[in-house]
Amino acid sequence: MLKNLKNIKVILGSQSPRRKQLLKEMGIEFTVEVRETDEYVDPKLSAQEVVRQIALNKVEVFGDKSDSLVICADTVVVSGKGEILGKPKSAKEAMLTLENLSGEPHVVLTAVAMLWRGVVRSFVETTTVYFYPLDPDEIDYYVTNFSPLDKAGSYGIQEWIGLIGIEKVEGEYNTVVGLPTARLYQELKKIH
Repeated sequence: MLKNLKNIKVILGSQSPRRKQLLKEMGIEFTVEVRETDEYVDPKLSAQEVVRQIALNKVEVFGDKSDSLVICADTVVVSGKGEILGKPKSAKEAMLTLENLSGEPHVVLTAVAMLWRGVVRSFVETTTVYFYPLDPDEIDYYVTNFSPLDKAGSYGIQEWIGLIGIEKVEGEYNTVVGLPTARLYQELKKIH
């Protein structure tokens, strides 16, 4: 599969440093190109439909790149109460989100959309994350010393909070980081 990709220009439609790192670690050569996308979706949609639609919106603006393989993704966190948690708008909102996730399981969904030769393919991976109870000092330390504002659900599992606060993960870990690499690899093997 990697040999086949050597002859294809791959574009990652994301500025996420985590997605860039994971794609690089997969051994895939790529360039980054991000285009403005409307991320509004119908609030009546399920979380799975929301995350898929946003990923599809991101990839569809690359319709002029028929000679390239374009990969876009989006991640959402769904609380145990079914609320979709996007990126927080403030440190206070990040702290409230983490207080609500503390001691509770939640679901992380990452959708990937790919455009190749005019055909769009997409998939959604789901992982359940269980947090230990977090005390207010731990939440404050994380929000003060890390960057929760650019992360769905107000946390990065690969950061300090993940090291000290995650009890267990059911599903692919990299889905939570932002790019389900094993599933992506299987999907890329289908591209000719």
